[in-house]
Amino acid sequence: MSMVISSGLPAPCSLLMATLMLLIVQAQSFTRHYNFNVQMANVTRLCATKSIVTVNGEYPGPALVAREGDRVVVRVTNHVAHNMTLHWHGVRQLRNGWADGTAYVTQCPIQTGQSYVYNFTVTGQRGTLWWHAHISWLRATVHGAIVVLPKHGVPYPFAAPHMEVPVILGEWWRADTEAVITRALHTGGPSDVSDAYTINGLPGPLYNDCCAKDTFKLKVEPGKTYMLRLINAALNNELFFSIANHTLTVVEVDAVYVKPFTVKTLIILPGQTTNVLLTAKPLYPKANFYMSAALYLGIRPGYINNSTGAAILVYQKPSSPSTPSSFDKDLPLLKPALPRFNDTSYVANFTSKLRSLATPQHPAVVPRSIDKQFFFTVGTGTFPCPINTTCQGPINRTRFAASVNNVSFVLPSTALLESHFFTQGEGGVYGSDFPAMPPSRCNYTGTPPNNTNVGKGTKLVVLPFNASVELVIQDTSILGVENHPMHLHGFNFFVVGQGFGNYDPMNDPAKFNLIDPIERNTVGVPAGGWVVIRFVADNPDVWLMHCHLELHATWGMEMAWLVLDGSLPNHKLMPPPTDLPKC
Repeated sequence: MSMVISSGLPAPCSLLMATLMLLIVQAQSFTRHYNFNVQMANVTRLCATKSIVTVNGEYPGPALVAREGDRVVVRVTNHVAHNMTLHWHGVRQLRNGWADGTAYVTQCPIQTGQSYVYNFTVTGQRGTLWWHAHISWLRATVHGAIVVLPKHGVPYPFAAPHMEVPVILGEWWRADTEAVITRALHTGGPSDVSDAYTINGLPGPLYNDCCAKDTFKLKVEPGKTYMLRLINAALNNELFFSIANHTLTVVEVDAVYVKPFTVKTLIILPGQTTNVLLTAKPLYPKANFYMSAALYLGIRPGYINNSTGAAILVYQKPSSPSTPSSFDKDLPLLKPALPRFNDTSYVANFTSKLRSLATPQHPAVVPRSIDKQFFFTVGTGTFPCPINTTCQGPINRTRFAASVNNVSFVLPSTALLESHFFTQGEGGVYGSDFPAMPPSRCNYTGTPPNNTNVGKGTKLVVLPFNASVELVIQDTSILGVENHPMHLHGFNFFVVGQGFGNYDPMNDPAKFNLIDPIERNTVGVPAGGWVVIRFVADNPDVWLMHCHLELHATWGMEMAWLVLDGSLPNHKLMPPPTDLPKC
């Protein structure tokens, strides 16, 4: 097996780093040590250079590679003026929320000039995950791949590919994203949008002449099969991905194997990962092919980035040496036919094909009996504009807000997990009265209510250890229906049902899939629809659940679960490390 780790570096450097990384992973050590230095770096995109926050000067950041069962130790040192945390997205962090990296939830941020060691073990997981900053909008440039290989001697449940390539989809902003969100919060209006979509940090040649060199190129050999480890690291956009004149076989999502199926175009939401097999054409095709990333938006568009990020798939000529990125510019360059930006039916059809393997080696252990049931509405709304101020919200004298069950989440000034651990109670930092149901029932996807205002607070749901949970998440039409990628920290969950319109508790449960539902950590709540997930609360800690559209999370589409300790020693939250940052 071979692997390419690409971070937009010059080709020789990328290949050297990939070779060194693979040698590290193939070693017999069970502890992987990394040093992540958060530092500024000058990066040129779209004909302009700006200074961005990076890890080790790389954009995207370095790949973290390990095997299932390995211990991972990452020393993060903050050399920039911003506070920082890093979240290991999708890693379950069993009994170890201190390593989850969620600012003001599981830890206080790492302050300028300070360090923190994230120490965790990858247990019972293998596949593609990712890491990113989890404070303000810094994950725009602070992110990278997590590649968890199977244990030695354990094969993939499909033929091993010739090569594995992380492909990170993202957004590029000419402006400073911290200034973008600061301005939006000040005015109460919508935020500016990104200027380009990127593939492995590069926008591709469809933007302007400067971008011809800013293009990721993947060189393949005829007849060989490649595994693309796709990650959507975009701040605010759900993306279609396609390769002209090629099909993609989906074999994994969110580090969980799936029953393989083949598509021309896939949908991937912010926070999600998808592994696909790309089989190159058997003979040299005398053409180059665009790899394209473009917007999916399940609502009527407003101010959006409806451009296309592009990379290029290049075939090695039979008589030419293997060079990483050169290609024949005289050959035709073919584009894929992408769905329309608002093709919700295509997205629903793709999502319906996702099924867990549900084999003895990779079982789907779906909770059948339920201890706790919840119904959460999600959507955007408003706050009243403060007296003697001018706001740019959607309705006269309002500010944009977002909520879960009409509660817009307010991050505290100290970490929730510390408050819980050291006070064994609310301690004045949070309330444990997050509503299990919406405060009022209505036609959630029908005519919007006259009152669009939402409440606010720092409220948690308290769960006993090992409780089986069923959660209905219902989109609302308060300010227009929209697809929401909801991410649950600390757990995988099974998506047992989904549909459009209002959830029907009498008839919809009969359609649940309890045999082979997809298991993942981030799910899209359909625009104008609902999704039902199930999980077992077997991981004591405080775990955030939020929309992975960063603007919605900033507006308050978040809540947290407090899972209590169990009775046995291995059912209890571990004590905090001695270097845990202070607020």
